[in-house]
Amino acid sequence: MVPNKFNKKILKRNLTAYAFCLPWFIGFICFTLFPIIFMFAVSLTNRKLNGKSSFVGFSNYAAMFQSPTFWNSLKITIFFTVIMMAVTTVWAVIMAMLLNHKQKLNGIFQFFYFIPSVVPTISLAYAFRTIFGKDAGLLNYVISMISGKNTSINWMYDPHTVYLVIFFITLFTYNTGQMMLVFRSSLNDVPRELYEACDMDGAGALRKFTMVTIPMISPIILFNSVTGCISALNGSFALLYPLTGENGDPNGMTQVLSLLIYKEAFSNMKVGYASALSVILFLIACLFGIIIFAFSKKTVYYEN
Repeated sequence: MVPNKFNKKILKRNLTAYAFCLPWFIGFICFTLFPIIFMFAVSLTNRKLNGKSSFVGFSNYAAMFQSPTFWNSLKITIFFTVIMMAVTTVWAVIMAMLLNHKQKLNGIFQFFYFIPSVVPTISLAYAFRTIFGKDAGLLNYVISMISGKNTSINWMYDPHTVYLVIFFITLFTYNTGQMMLVFRSSLNDVPRELYEACDMDGAGALRKFTMVTIPMISPIILFNSVTGCISALNGSFALLYPLTGENGDPNGMTQVLSLLIYKEAFSNMKVGYASALSVILFLIACLFGIIIFAFSKKTVYYEN
């Protein structure tokens, strides 16, 4: 009699737990799993924007791998993701360390630095587009005022400056501000005893940073690297489209896969082909995650 009651109690408790998890499972199936499966199914058709489609098998993938535009976009996507992930992570660590020093007005500085991070990415991109504009750009105006010469540099469409401008703008995106706050919290959790031991051994600031700070916050670096990678792959469209358009000007130098997907789906109306590109983008995100986690096995320090 007792075992039956005990089993019923366990079953009831398990069902209650599954009931609480059910909304998440429903959301995952409806908004994540189903779109992925549907995207792959559409990639096997020649579906147009008007909804007409027929099964074509892997023809979209064959055409994709023969397209120079695709290979250029793939190269730029990998380059953009790696550099953006590195730039935002390093900058967030630097800002977190500066904010970690107890000085006056730190709270105000943190507030003003984080404000651009909560601005929608499209609004932020248009604001910087005004700053880096050629004819009426604020930066050109300031340079002209200082130098006394008329300056009209086309910052966003010059092959020599476009990458510098874009990666500078990424420093003010939401992802960088979020990273900064996470790093600052992790820096506060580093045991003070370790720094005191370094002082007794006569270690300098650089050695403290490399031998204590980096190993102790390495799990957070892993977390921010993964989120930064996903943000670079998925959030690049909202940043680059207002700045360089769907063609990724100049000369396709900024046409990441998300821009190419938009162009093929809505300008060329090739939804099936765009879905095939989306599958490749999904696989790239998975590959980046696998590489980062594989690399972290030898570089991330866990106390336990």
